[in-house]
Amino acid sequence: MLTSLAFYQVDAFANEPFAGNAAAVCIGESDLPESVMQQVAMETNLPITCFVQRAGSGFTLRWFTPSVEIRLCGHGTLAAAHILYEKQMLKPDQQAVFATKGGSLTATRNQGWNRINFPRFSLSEITLPEGLASALGISVVQALQASDGRYIIVVATESELRAIQPDFDRLKHFESVAVTCRGATGSRYDFLSRSFAPSHGVNEDAVTGSSHCALAPYW
Repeated sequence: MLTSLAFYQVDAFANEPFAGNAAAVCIGESDLPESVMQQVAMETNLPITCFVQRAGSGFTLRWFTPSVEIRLCGHGTLAAAHILYEKQMLKPDQQAVFATKGGSLTATRNQGWNRINFPRFSLSEITLPEGLASALGISVVQALQASDGRYIIVVATESELRAIQPDFDRLKHFESVAVTCRGATGSRYDFLSRSFAPSHGVNEDAVTGSSHCALAPYW
């Protein structure tokens, strides 16, 4: 039996078209097999494909990269909330409540802007697994691991951060990693970061909201 899905594509974390981080948002009224959701995500071939379904007064939300399902996605959540408000499935003064594998998440709208509420990850200083730093080609100032398993690696300068050219074939054998540095004196940014997740089917993510569950507390 064919299942009807409303399908949207959203550029999240952007103030102009064709920028930010792209997400597909699929809204349906019935459950899809996990294998079908993964196939849809493979076909859309975007960094994330979201599947949203109404559940009581809230919604279920699942996120798939082209190769795996993940437990938490910032830009996918923002994109899903945007569609629910834009298509008037929620009124502007209503809170969006999402049941996800990463826990209960919420979104609110204020004057056309959407705000998402995400968890705070704890961090532990570690010694990196052998080969991870060399796969990134960096000199490590500090290495940490977040409570969700991802690595947070601090480098000294913005120029070093921007120059990273990872060996993705080697990097795919490790958990996802965010490399970060403090913003330079006089910069408009407090800190900068790049996120790599070839083990999850995304070599480099344009903007990674879930990494900021660790980066924001760290900085």
